[in-house]
Amino acid sequence: MRKLIYTVRQSLRISVQNIITNKMRSFLTMLGIIIGVAAVIGLITLVQNATSSILGQFSELGAGTLSVSAPGTAMKQGLTDADLKTLMAVPGVKGVSPQVSGSTAAVYDFKVYDNVSVTGRNELYFAYNDVVESGRALNASDMSGNINVCLIDQDFRTNILKGTEAVGKTVRLNGAEYLIVGVQKQDNSLFSAYSDRSNLDGSVIIPYKNALTMSWNKNVTSLDIYVEDGASNADVEENLRETLDKIYNNTEGAYQIFNLDSLMDTMNTVSSMLSTMLGGIAGIALVVGGIGIMNMMLVSVSERTKEIGLRKALGAEPARIQTQFLLEAVILSIIGGLIGVLFGCLIALIGARLMDTPFAVSPSAIALGLGFSAAVGIIFGWAPARRASRLNPIDALRAE
Repeated sequence: MRKLIYTVRQSLRISVQNIITNKMRSFLTMLGIIIGVAAVIGLITLVQNATSSILGQFSELGAGTLSVSAPGTAMKQGLTDADLKTLMAVPGVKGVSPQVSGSTAAVYDFKVYDNVSVTGRNELYFAYNDVVESGRALNASDMSGNINVCLIDQDFRTNILKGTEAVGKTVRLNGAEYLIVGVQKQDNSLFSAYSDRSNLDGSVIIPYKNALTMSWNKNVTSLDIYVEDGASNADVEENLRETLDKIYNNTEGAYQIFNLDSLMDTMNTVSSMLSTMLGGIAGIALVVGGIGIMNMMLVSVSERTKEIGLRKALGAEPARIQTQFLLEAVILSIIGGLIGVLFGCLIALIGARLMDTPFAVSPSAIALGLGFSAAVGIIFGWAPARRASRLNPIDALRAE
């Protein structure tokens, strides 16, 4: 055992000494490994971070939520209040929140603002979504259709109220006077970031019955279904379909149910495929680096032919010669891999900052990069090491 440890230690010392003696050649040999590992870690980490950010946005929006679009049929358009109560009684449903969207003009301080987005909601929307920054949310007593209250967003406060205190002020919407009871939080979600709101003066949320009246509609055509904790979105979706089929007499195309869980599963699959593809492309750089290591080691064997012949003549076993050259290749690969890890993390960090996504190092990518680099050292270093170990001592000593 001691002999083995001594042999490995001596082989390591000689390998490191040879690497240090040929600094430039060693660096150029490691360059392919550095680039390959940096590419593997950088690309995979960027993809995983970006995907995690996107899935997090979807999860926040759709965790425990189903979206229903119900334009209805020629005989029955939308959903009545009675239908909403029926949906509320579906097993697994803990809340139903209608959504009525439109636009109108707002009048404040004798000025008219033509582009104001209006969304009608009920009290359950605020119970399951933390959207109020100041003031209060809409409550059940506001849902009669005769109470004119609203919440405004940050754009409305900036563009129309000129940044002044909003709660308690009144504004005219579609000719009716509305009391501002709350201000919404800044929406920093992915969907808001990619929505074009440049032409809007602001947005308001009002009771959904008020929004129906404002849009000249009687029934709701869009709503969010909140699923009970522990209930399966898929099971609730199936129960909803049975109920909606009864409401619309099994008329095809009367409604659609959007389950974000299925979309998230698809995105996870795409992300895995993309990570695998990028890893494979970056792996090509590692293979190129491995070829460089093989080439350098073959040159090293040619340059050190006399040394090898002398060591074998003095009794060095072929296995020891092979171990020394193999260790040299592996050390080059591992050093290159470690440097590549640092550069890969730096690339991922810069990319995350530019893409405005959270940065998190991927342990799997690091393990893949280091493991691949070590494997490259062993695979591409084996042939030169074996060639060195099989040199004839007499022929080696005669070599110039």
